[in-house]
Order: sequence, then structure tokens, then C-alpha cells
Amino acid sequence: MRKIIHVDMDAFFASVEQLDNPELIGKPVAVGGSKERGVVAAASYEARKFGVKSAMSSALAARQCPDLIFVKPRFDRYKEISSKIRSIFQRYTDVIEPLSLDEAYLDVTDNKMGLNSATFIAQSIKTDIKTELNLIASAGVSYNKFLAKLASDQDKPNGLFVILPEEAQSYIDSLPIRRFHGVGKATADKMLELQINYGRDLKRFTKDELIHYFGKFGNYLYSVAKGIDNRPVQADRERKSIAAETTLSKDIFDDTSFEVKAMEMLEILWNRYQKYEKNGRTLSLKIKFSDFTSTSKSKTVLEQFTDFEILQELASQLIKDCLPLEKSVRLIGFQIGNFEDNEMEQLSLF
Repeated sequence: MRKIIHVDMDAFFASVEQLDNPELIGKPVAVGGSKERGVVAAASYEARKFGVKSAMSSALAARQCPDLIFVKPRFDRYKEISSKIRSIFQRYTDVIEPLSLDEAYLDVTDNKMGLNSATFIAQSIKTDIKTELNLIASAGVSYNKFLAKLASDQDKPNGLFVILPEEAQSYIDSLPIRRFHGVGKATADKMLELQINYGRDLKRFTKDELIHYFGKFGNYLYSVAKGIDNRPVQADRERKSIAAETTLSKDIFDDTSFEVKAMEMLEILWNRYQKYEKNGRTLSLKIKFSDFTSTSKSKTVLEQFTDFEILQELASQLIKDCLPLEKSVRLIGFQIGNFEDNEMEQLSLF
């Protein structure tokens, strides 16, 4: 049986800004955007108390928290700190699967310290990060990736939660379905229609039924509802793309609203893209219409994307190719791909 730790830095971007600028400590901070426009990339816990969260429009965030302080992202600095965190991980194991700059899976079944307790290792990592970098991390410990990630989110911030094998099934049974990793708003709404509210409700369905309702994702749901997740921690997994998409709360049909929402999604994608080391050359736009038909368009350039203005120009061309809209739109998404070293993470599948 594996011993897996999921480490997630608490409000990482905002915490680094507060670390480097003590005047921001204890104040509501939003990284990215401005009071007039843009999208929040990260929010401090002081800001989250007002409902401010990542991917929220800056204008809405400012309305919800009038004292919100906007700071410009410094991704080079975040990458520098992330590298130091990775060095701490490597004291304990080389089996590390980074998900982004601020979170990673670690397999400590056979660790460098020869320790039997994954919980002790997780606490040691948290202590090292706090002592050496003055930052706070949350950690989850269990026997697979699905449960370890859930555990790290259980007692944030500064949490350490353990799900033992004998406790796993009761934990999953009582888990609200929206907390299952990979269940977005659209999937959750569909589940509620099927009276799937908690993990235990998934067990009323056969594997074939879940696949019928949710496609390949149904196979995953069938397994994790029983506490089964055999995915290994992959130290050097191949990453092919990064994406951001949203199912709209209300279908849109006018071209202007479509363009505004699409550009908001592009900025969310750019914030995610900045977390990674490698650069892509292809931008794709995906649209799903109210009748559930979909279309996608792509453009590839010779130089890798390192400038947001270049990405905006390409996005504008893709958007114009889709106008005027012939049907109302229910989903909009952008994806960056074609990475030279294939090391980007596919955060959302088209």
C-alpha cells in the first residue's frame, strides 16, 4: 500500500507578496487585475473572507471587498520560491509530481529518511517550509492521490489531515459530491438531477450507468467512490497542454458579451500558464452551444508564447472567426498547446 502526501501552499501568490512586503500582512490582497478590469489570479485569506477568490473578475472582487489591495503578479519570484520548496521535498523523496508552482504529490512509501510514518514526514515538510521560507503549507496524507488531495483541503490553512485506509470509505460516503476532484459546476448540476449529493449516492449506480451519464469520467467516479485510485505519483510525467474553460451561468447570444467573456477566460488561462516553466505555440478556442454542439478553432505561431499581448491578438483573431454567433453559447474555453518539451499540464480537457 502506498503512502502519498499532497502538499498545497496556502494562498501561495498572495502569501509571497505579503512575505516580501510586510505592509500587506493581515490585509486583503488580490494578485492580478485591478479595480477596473482583469481577473484575480490569487487571493489572501483575508480577502477570501469577503468571498474573493481566484478566477473572479477584479471588478466583482473590488465590490465584495472595498479595501482590497491589488498587486501585480511576479511569476519569476513565485518560481524562485517554488524551486526552494521543491528542494525541501527532495530531502525526503525523489518521487515528486508537481501539479503547479504551489502544489505537488509525493510518494514517501520508500523515502530517503527511512521513516515509516508519512504523517511525520508531512509535518516535517510543513515545518521546514515555515522555518526556512516563512510560508504556510497544508498537507494531506493517505494511500492514494484522490484521498491525499482531499485531505490537504480539509483543514486549510495550515492543515494536516490524514485519511487512514480503515476510515476512507466512511469519509468518501459522507463527502459532498462538489468536493470530488474533477467535478465542476456543470457535472455537479447533472449529478444533483440524478440525486447524487454525496459519495455514497454514487454506489447506487453501476459502472456502465455512470459511464452513460458522465462518459469516461464515470469510470473514475465508480472507482474513487469505493476508495480506489491506482494512479501512481509520476515524477516526470509528460504534460501536453493547459486550458481554462467555463460553463456559463446563463447562455449568451450577443457578440459583445461573448467577446468579453472569452477575454476573461483568456486572462485566467494566462495566469495558469505563468505557473509553468515551458512555453507553447498553439492557442485554441472552444465553444459549446446551447444545443450541446461544439466547435473549436486554433492558431499556431512560430515563436513560443511569452507575451500576453501576442496571446490577446491571436485570441481576437479566433474570436472574430466565430462571429457573428449563429446560436447561443453555453461554454467558452481556451487552451495552449504545442509545447517544445511536452511538459505542460493538461488542466482541463476539451
